[in-house]
Amino acid sequence: MAGTVRRFTRKVLALAELRGELDYLERVVDLLPDLGVDAVVLVGNLAGAKGTKSEDYRRIFKTLGRSSVPSFYVPGPADAPMEEYLREAYNMEIVYPFLHGVHGTFAFAPGHVLVAGMGGQILDQDHGREEQRYLAYPGWEVEYRLKVLRELKDYQSVFLFTHMPAHKGLHERGSEELAELIKTHNPRLVVAYDAGFDGSVLKHEWLGKSLVVVPGALAEGDFTVVDLHEAKIETGDVR
Repeated sequence: MAGTVRRFTRKVLALAELRGELDYLERVVDLLPDLGVDAVVLVGNLAGAKGTKSEDYRRIFKTLGRSSVPSFYVPGPADAPMEEYLREAYNMEIVYPFLHGVHGTFAFAPGHVLVAGMGGQILDQDHGREEQRYLAYPGWEVEYRLKVLRELKDYQSVFLFTHMPAHKGLHERGSEELAELIKTHNPRLVVAYDAGFDGSVLKHEWLGKSLVVVPGALAEGDFTVVDLHEAKIETGDVR
């Protein structure tokens, strides 16, 4: 896989909730040539509950970076304190140019596919923000950090969150502000996971014009491949 130059993004490998299970990440990365994906997206929680989180982040980013497949990720609520995550992401992204953290920002996948996201818990009511004990942000901050998307509306896009958007049509709870953000920008794909949400199991559904995919927990062996052109998904298990 090293040195592969990708000119477009059609198939995306969607991963979530690693929880420091590096063996499973290594197994799914070994499958990349067979899966034929053009990009990898990973939504937290990334690090495990035990040991040193910095070392977890370092191993995660090294594993993704060595694949040379463009990879995009956001941290989960448990990936705190924020300093540890940002320090390791910064260091590894210098070494591995195919890595892109998109927490509160964006980057481009091959073929000018925009990937944007926000990690942590998203609070519709303004209860402040937290980045030391856990990651949590008010909905207005997500809107503000991603306001640049208004200037990039002509690009096909993929959004990453570690909080579920509300879905009134299916009577599913979640963030109303995330749902409104999705409906405003109409990304082709939304990859979301919330460890505290009853529906965070393998599934997919439509929210307006956007395909929302919950890939299941990689810590339990689950992964999902999404075809952006045909809006089709395939699920797999690395256990």
